[in-house]
Amino acid sequence: MFRFEDPIYLYLLALIPLLLLIHFFMLRRQRQCLRKFGDPELVRQLMPDVSRFRPLVKFWLLLGALALLIVVLARPQFGNKISHEKRTGIETIICMDISNSMLAEDVAPSRLDRAKMMVENLVDHFTNDKIGLIVFAGDAFVQLPITSDYVSAKMFLSSITPEMIATQGTDIAAAINMASHSFTQEENIGKAIIVITDGEDHEGGAMEAVKEAKEKGMNTYVLGVGSPNGAPIPVGNGDYMKDNMGQTVMSALNEQMCRQLADAGSGAYIHVENNSNAQEQLDNELDKLSKKETSSTIYSDFDEQFQAVAIIVLLLLILEVCILEIKNPMLKRISLFKRSKKVIAIALLLLVSTGVQAQNDRQMIRQGNKQYRKGNVAEAEVSYRKAVERNERNPQANYNLGNSLMAQRKDSLAITQLEKAAKLETNPQRRAQAYHNMGVICQQHRMFGEAIEAYKEALRNNPTDHETRYNLELCKRQQKEQQQDQSQQNQQNKDNKDNKDKQEQQKQEQKQDQQKQDQQQQKQQMSKENAEQLLNAAMQEEKQTQERMKKAQQQPQKRRLEKNW
Repeated sequence: MFRFEDPIYLYLLALIPLLLLIHFFMLRRQRQCLRKFGDPELVRQLMPDVSRFRPLVKFWLLLGALALLIVVLARPQFGNKISHEKRTGIETIICMDISNSMLAEDVAPSRLDRAKMMVENLVDHFTNDKIGLIVFAGDAFVQLPITSDYVSAKMFLSSITPEMIATQGTDIAAAINMASHSFTQEENIGKAIIVITDGEDHEGGAMEAVKEAKEKGMNTYVLGVGSPNGAPIPVGNGDYMKDNMGQTVMSALNEQMCRQLADAGSGAYIHVENNSNAQEQLDNELDKLSKKETSSTIYSDFDEQFQAVAIIVLLLLILEVCILEIKNPMLKRISLFKRSKKVIAIALLLLVSTGVQAQNDRQMIRQGNKQYRKGNVAEAEVSYRKAVERNERNPQANYNLGNSLMAQRKDSLAITQLEKAAKLETNPQRRAQAYHNMGVICQQHRMFGEAIEAYKEALRNNPTDHETRYNLELCKRQQKEQQQDQSQQNQQNKDNKDNKDKQEQQKQEQKQDQQKQDQQQQKQQMSKENAEQLLNAAMQEEKQTQERMKKAQQQPQKRRLEKNW
């Protein structure tokens, strides 16, 4: 397949017919001048060495060389270059939930955007691994087949929105079943299914799908995005999604189901919050999987064919130099100036042919700028990343990449690229722009200390930037207000703590008083009980005495008789 990488240069071919018209006009003017000088036949006889056709041939040779030189600038390319590489890594299929509930903002900036950021960071950590992408809601489909092309993975990732699937819901089982059939046929290699969801499974069957994938040797990891307390779902006009009764729908993370799926799939459950702990935990879990050397088919850019065209241009110029305008060539009549012009033209051609390849990164930057102006920030990011890959020390590519990440609210990555651009940039004004944008990002996140330092660095490079100076003063004021609020909060917390201590002390004293009263009551109660026991014992003894006396009275009296001897 044939194509031009920079077809915009082909518009220069419009110069060819213009030069033809100018040349024929000059020939006509020359003939008119010769007629004024004398009879054309007589003039021709006076100049027997002058050829009528050689100047025309030389002109056509130069015109052809110019046309081919324009073709060289357009960078002709032919065919695909396919290379097979050996890589040692794992295979990962990411199943991303894109249902409407993923738009909830209990995780900044939203559940879906946070999931995209995690996948993008995961791709940045991959080196020799393969990755695939599946999106699901009430249905599931493959967004990106398993591949080693990380640039394409980021490009497909940036275009994911809930509108991609009309059927809403959360069918985790369909996504896992599709993922289990999307791996390669390689054996003895770690295969991971990463499910990113809020756990609201409306369809069921997810547990069975996870167990079936486990039997095939695939580990399932579940990333729970959101808060168990729940959050409303924005609908884009400042309002939130409501049910049929007019009540606001609250979407909560179902951690229990996520843990059950992870346990059944021999993986791990990871709760995604507003920090990098989940990312580090996921990387550690994936590092435990077994890696194997696999063969990857890499499709690179088209092969450059400008070298062959440049050789033809060089041959035409050499031929044009060798052909003289006179019939009887005499080397001593060749003008040194004319030879020097040809040498300069050849040298320029060689410089152009060797410099075309160096324009790759600049061309990628131009493409990214076009996409950025059209509002296609994600596609612009892909072009800027390609430019950075081809020339990591290009400050403009790093700066534009940072701006595109900043427009997509990928602030941490944007700061990294802007800082790198500032270090590479030699122009003070451009370096000041990089530091200014870094300050804006930090100020938006209320990181006023870092923002102030960035603005100061920007003013050191460009002291006349009034916008940066205004932002610096505003940032200082906001930092002061933040410190005052923090001090007031600390004082309030201290007062609350003192009040709490006093209340605790009062409670302790009341408790001690209550204990004393209880002890006194207990003593009184014990003394009363002892008195009652003594009284009961006395009454019992008196009763027993009366009973003995009564029994004694009831017995017959014995008489003592004396025997009369």
